[in-house]
Amino acid sequence: MKILIIDDQQLVLLSLEKALTDLGYEVQKAENVENGIALYEDIKPNLTIVDINLTGNLNLQEAVEISSGLEVVQYIRQTKMDTKTPIMVLSGNTDEEVIVRSYDLGIDDYMKKPLSLSEIAARVKRLIGVPTEKEINASSVTKEQYIQNKCVGIVIPCYNEEKRLLGEDFKNFVHKNLGYHLCFVNDGSKDRTLEVLQELRKGKEDYISIYDCEKNGGKAEAVRLGMLHLSESSQFDYIGFLDADLSTNFEDFQGLAETIYNSKYKLVFGSRMARMGADITKQSARAIISKTINFIIRKTLGMEINDTQCGAKIMTKEIIEKTFQEKFITKWLFDVEIFMRMKKIYGSKETQALILEKPLNRWIHADGSKLSMKDSFKIIGQIGQIALKYR
Repeated sequence: MKILIIDDQQLVLLSLEKALTDLGYEVQKAENVENGIALYEDIKPNLTIVDINLTGNLNLQEAVEISSGLEVVQYIRQTKMDTKTPIMVLSGNTDEEVIVRSYDLGIDDYMKKPLSLSEIAARVKRLIGVPTEKEINASSVTKEQYIQNKCVGIVIPCYNEEKRLLGEDFKNFVHKNLGYHLCFVNDGSKDRTLEVLQELRKGKEDYISIYDCEKNGGKAEAVRLGMLHLSESSQFDYIGFLDADLSTNFEDFQGLAETIYNSKYKLVFGSRMARMGADITKQSARAIISKTINFIIRKTLGMEINDTQCGAKIMTKEIIEKTFQEKFITKWLFDVEIFMRMKKIYGSKETQALILEKPLNRWIHADGSKLSMKDSFKIIGQIGQIALKYR
């Protein structure tokens, strides 16, 4: 049984291909409209799975411009007059008109992301049955693996993080959340961080990558290089960064991601604000210094931001392209520099409209964080550097 999958997100294609191949189906995949239609003509699939938000520019003989997954459906049903091949639409688009139009064009099933691989497998079996026992692979679809409605890259700077990386948090996250890619930036670590990362990546090469910096350039440069590296890939809708100590956990980061998906914001960032129901812990002295520094930063920025320094942010590629090209001048306050650069590009009022500060549900001060109390005092001087540079 042959299945054609058309989706412009590589992570989605790979996940679906593996899951359905493991169940015994013969899978062919295409990343764009033109290749998808060519494969449809070539293999005559028993089922076509197509994402609704594809982009392309193929002019057919009928002079119909193909610009989305719906146009693929139109090509199969109307141009080729094929009413027998089942078509399944897989999409994060919840627009009621789009869904109605999909069924009007003749699709057989519409699945809204995020959804589990086990649910997709069940729907495929319902539409075209199961392969013969001889064809079925011994492995099967693992439960609780989810195709996300967007593809997100996360940069994680690492300097001597061997012990933290030995846990199962990172591996479990990419196993379950198939729309995410973790890019670990090894920032000249002197311990076994690089070896541990290479072991962590085994078997997950499509979901975990390593950007190795031979020399330690500081967190700012590690994040900058990682963000630029991921932005070169066309598959990511958004890219963010997260600290290796997971003081902000993946659950909160996913909250930031969901917020930016469903809004017009170009940058959404976590805020360690003490509030009812939140688990925010800091050492008392550190908390006082943080409040003082935040006050000075707000005055320097001229913007009402409660917490610029939370190491959890997600943004569009536009922001990366416009604010990450030039090296940051400070080691720890590059987050402030991002906002300052945005102000120079968009203006203060527009920048405030493009960013959103989202309170975290949890933030824990991890033992062994590299920013000491002594370092905190040095930040005052770095704020002065920023004020002079971006005035």
